Amino acid sequence: MLSLAEMQRVSQLIHNRFAGHRLEKCVQPDGEQVVLSLYGRDDGDADHKSKKCFLLLSCRPESARVSTVERLPKAPQNPPAFVSWIRAHLKGARLISSSLMEEDRLLALRFQGREGEFAFILALLGTRSNLYITDSEGRILVLLRPAGDTRPELERGSLFVPPGSGIPRLGVDRFADYEDREVLHAIEEHYAAEESSSQESALVREIRQVLKRERKNAARRLEKIEAELAEADRAPELQRHGELLKSSLQLVKPGDSEVSVRDYATGEDVVIPLDPKLDARSNLEAVFKKYKKFLRRLTNAGGQVDAAREMVENLSHLESELDSLTNQNSDAHSAAIETLAERPDLARLLNRRRAATPGKKKSPAPEVEVPKRFRSFARRLHPRRYLSRDGLEIWVGRSDQGNDILSTRIARGSDLFFHLDGAPGSHVVLCTEGRSDPPQESLIDACELAVHFSKQKNAGRADVHVVPIKQVKKPKGAKPGLVWVTGGRSLHLRREENRLARLLDSRIDT
Repeated sequence: MLSLAEMQRVSQLIHNRFAGHRLEKCVQPDGEQVVLSLYGRDDGDADHKSKKCFLLLSCRPESARVSTVERLPKAPQNPPAFVSWIRAHLKGARLISSSLMEEDRLLALRFQGREGEFAFILALLGTRSNLYITDSEGRILVLLRPAGDTRPELERGSLFVPPGSGIPRLGVDRFADYEDREVLHAIEEHYAAEESSSQESALVREIRQVLKRERKNAARRLEKIEAELAEADRAPELQRHGELLKSSLQLVKPGDSEVSVRDYATGEDVVIPLDPKLDARSNLEAVFKKYKKFLRRLTNAGGQVDAAREMVENLSHLESELDSLTNQNSDAHSAAIETLAERPDLARLLNRRRAATPGKKKSPAPEVEVPKRFRSFARRLHPRRYLSRDGLEIWVGRSDQGNDILSTRIARGSDLFFHLDGAPGSHVVLCTEGRSDPPQESLIDACELAVHFSKQKNAGRADVHVVPIKQVKKPKGAKPGLVWVTGGRSLHLRREENRLARLLDSRIDT
């Protein structure tokens, strides 16, 4: 984590170099980091030409920082809610200042957008580190990490206040020898190397644990198969007992635990164990049943033994290879371990372990704020809530009564109503937040949900009727869920599996 001295320098450096830059893109590679793509004239460069820079804001507890990276990381297929909000409200916003709040490790990046002034507040507070976005009044609009994992009092909708722990020590500037234009890049190199080393060590431990456990399991499995194979060697003896007992059933008395039968081929008397709870015929069937079982075991055991022995050898070989790699001291060390982990046989074992390992106990997720429009209605009547690609909420009725409440009492103003033409289904409303021209992607997202929550959910194409909510009326005496609409237009939708998956993953649980 950066010291206060480093944060002071970084804050001033960002203001000098990037004030006036516009926010072009935003990518959230994980739940603790965000990368902002800024475009503008970089006063730190000699040519003073407009360029892109990629500013990383990390609230990862052990390596919280602000730095620059060479390129935007790969974006997840389904944008998380935090970055979706930024894309909906801050695209094209201009960075107007960078400063520290209360002389603490609280970096405030203030942007001016079409909807007003907003601030990114990167709080570097160890395990309580977090990234907040606040409005011009300092009220929290969205936060990167759950409030319950950092500062529970700072939930969405509350005013941001600095921690009451006092001003931290100034600390050392570990990057004092770097020129201003190199500092942000040097910070990233320093922490990226630490994170890479930490991740590598964790991967080595994980591989070692998996191989040790799997080798022990494979050895036990081999031991069990060999024991079963040894027992199955009694199959000829059981066959002989069955044939002798078959011709001597009259000798078996109720309750006998064994019977002695003369084998005329050898002249020997053979003692055959019996189950005293079974009659003669049932004992005969039990002997032949066990004989057939041993035959099947003998038939399969050869291949099973070979496979089990091969598994033990392969796992031992992988352990030796891992030991050899970890003893190396070269630049290729990390890449070699990652390559080993990606081998199909080892990757399968790792994935199986990860899927079976329960996650760490998480702090209770902060309760999502229920919109004021919903609060006068029973929770069972609240619509499902989804987030469009542009960050607008899409509401879907849960029942006929819920459809009525959504379309006639919750939706209002410039909200839009969506319903599949010619087929029954849930009422869908796009909450436009007062916009008269919501983004086209949000309209298509709402159409996708309207089709999904209808009788035509499996259709590849569909026509969806879109109309302002003020043109939706409930006829007097009409059955629940039935409304009349006037005007509007139809959108022809071509279904997209990826779009639907993203929307379903964006559901807001309340």
